[in-house]
Amino acid sequence: MNFETADWENLWQELKSVVEYWIDKGVKIFRVDNPHTKSFIFWEWLIREINLKYDGILFLAEAFTRPRIMEKLGKIGFTQSYTYFTWRNSKEEFIEYMTELTKTDMRDYFRPNFWPNTPDILPISLENKGEPSFLIRLLLAGTLSSNYGMYGPLFEFGLNEAYPGKEEYTRSEKYEVKHWDWNRQNKIKEVITSLNQIRKENKALQSTWNVEFCDTDNNQLLCYSKISEDKENKLLIAVSFDPEHSQAGWVKVPLKDFGLKENEPYSVTDLLSGNKYFWENEWNYVALHPQAIPAHIFKVEKA
Repeated sequence: MNFETADWENLWQELKSVVEYWIDKGVKIFRVDNPHTKSFIFWEWLIREINLKYDGILFLAEAFTRPRIMEKLGKIGFTQSYTYFTWRNSKEEFIEYMTELTKTDMRDYFRPNFWPNTPDILPISLENKGEPSFLIRLLLAGTLSSNYGMYGPLFEFGLNEAYPGKEEYTRSEKYEVKHWDWNRQNKIKEVITSLNQIRKENKALQSTWNVEFCDTDNNQLLCYSKISEDKENKLLIAVSFDPEHSQAGWVKVPLKDFGLKENEPYSVTDLLSGNKYFWENEWNYVALHPQAIPAHIFKVEKA
């Protein structure tokens, strides 16, 4: 479409009427495909016009493009944006990327939404990998960011057959009709259910901005704390990057942030497994096994 046609006003009004048609049908969330290839001035106008007339409408920018372009989409009004989470794989990369998102001025205008896969993209982190790889990416997405998503059956059922030489699915739903057994159960679906319930019950996971990384003595372990604004909900998360081997090590608990003192015992309850442990002091030992659940979501409380 030529967004700058001589008759641009009628074109823009007609496009706005399409969005309003679906809002009137009850749609509240719009995933905009490749908004960076269309007119930024149009999006800024459209989102402003919709927000003036309706409450609670979300626009998700489905844009994997250059950083400054993604940031511009946030600045002109998109409620949430896709991110480079999909291609961050190492401990160093995650710490650097989350620091950029939460500790710089990006947090004033950019709302990150973490996706481990999309209808178009099967990332290398999942290609021809087993269930543990899917669980690792799921648990990272759902605990680092308050907004996360996935492309349903391809992720839920652990489908991972890649098109040779491309980060794409061999048999994509984009090109053929699929019939899914929605009653089929597996560990990925079970952990998705558990994680969503944990996110609902723990305010600390309902913000992206409160992540603080903790020291570990193993680069295969990423550890971070999340504390709710009212300081009532305190979580410590540890995730293994290794989908094939057990990883163990010592993690440094931020006692001061949790309102704890040295030599004061405290309890940590793993919300994923239900197991409860009693710790004291800063450094404590964790072990994660890929065939179990390769992460802990510890709720930290005074003993």
